[in-house]
Amino acid sequence: MTSGVEDGKNRSVGTEHNHQQPPFQGVSNYPPPPQQQQPPATAYPQPAQPHVPVAGYAVVDVKYSTEHHRLPCCGIGIGWLLFILGFFFGAIPWYIGFFLFLFSRNQRERPGYIACTIGAVIATIFIVIGALRGSRVWS
Repeated sequence: MTSGVEDGKNRSVGTEHNHQQPPFQGVSNYPPPPQQQQPPATAYPQPAQPHVPVAGYAVVDVKYSTEHHRLPCCGIGIGWLLFILGFFFGAIPWYIGFFLFLFSRNQRERPGYIACTIGAVIATIFIVIGALRGSRVWS
């Protein structure tokens, strides 16, 4: 009679084990992610879906962010124009570009303004060295 009970236990353990779900591989106190149904795959490309805003996410208008207007001064921008003019008119255009760099928010003009700032710093160093050399402070 013990063999019949043991056989029943063995069978129930075997059937229980076959119907269990695989163990969840995440943190024990965090629930498993909900299952999402995937749309059926098709062999043909689907038409573009209309823009649908999603709650909690910022939406960037692609048309506005990728459309750039033509830069002034033959397409090179004011910053680069001031940098080039600094070689002909002394460092004054570079100082103007430096102040525009401080107060401008235009990201497309920034490289030219940075070039003007570097030119203004180098010109200031040369001006100071030239003034000190002429006053004979070092000798």
